Amino acid sequence: MNAIPNHHAYSKPIGPWERRLRQGVVRQITPWELASWICFEDEHVLVVEKPGDVVCHPSKEGPWSSLAGAVREHRGGSVASHLVFRLDRETSGLVIFAKTAAVARQLQMAVQERRYAKEYLVLLTGVLHDAVSVDQPLGPDEGCPVTVKSCVRTDGSGQPAITHFKPLAVASGGGTITLARVVTESGRKHQIRAHAQWLGHPVIGDKIYGPDPRLFLEFIEHGWTPALEERLWLPRQALHCSVIDLHAAGMPYRFESPLPQDLRTFCKNRGIPLTQGQSLAANEGMQEQGFQESGSAN
Repeated sequence: MNAIPNHHAYSKPIGPWERRLRQGVVRQITPWELASWICFEDEHVLVVEKPGDVVCHPSKEGPWSSLAGAVREHRGGSVASHLVFRLDRETSGLVIFAKTAAVARQLQMAVQERRYAKEYLVLLTGVLHDAVSVDQPLGPDEGCPVTVKSCVRTDGSGQPAITHFKPLAVASGGGTITLARVVTESGRKHQIRAHAQWLGHPVIGDKIYGPDPRLFLEFIEHGWTPALEERLWLPRQALHCSVIDLHAAGMPYRFESPLPQDLRTFCKNRGIPLTQGQSLAANEGMQEQGFQESGSAN
């Protein structure tokens, strides 16, 4: 008996888990909150310092349930705002919206060609003694219960990814936490978090790339609990986008954001020293020069 070929066979291995991602409770942003998060705005861009519990992309819970929706409402509800630099829900820091289609095109092209500079501050588990660069391809972690998780792939199926980690401070008294600056040469999904896990220094508070990805499912089901706090230490991942520089994109802007209050408090309680630059007021780190919007020559 000849076997009948199965043309609908899966092209990827099937893990032991149901690969379905549920969402937790979505925060509703208030107009006052959004106004307090806007750290720079002119006729070309609007820059927001996003907290670590806000989603960027629109959701089904209404316009004020996402940063993109809230910014649109802030601008009157009918004016398009183009989200160019997004962040994961539990990552805090700088998010940029283009206010015109022409600026959006210029920035999106710069993103595709990596003509911009972006830096992060991160709290890592363990002591990172020296600067290190991770050059490891990333792809889906198909054996994980959380569908969005990435991992280092050595089977040739991953996408190139390079991440540079530089330690800045270590918890005093023999602590096992490192504050580091991070720069990436690529923009893969969850790149910093996946490379930090591969290094053996996962991001503090990371429910997916930390001690056990099932902690994320526990959080979705039951919310933040003392049991999760005991294992994760923070209710969100300690990752913060601190710098975006657009000079290489042809736009003379450089935006800086200090560690937010929740991460500064954690550092203080754990004996991690912060420099003035890591705790300066947000508006002191903003630099802006004149900008000429480019347009078509027809």
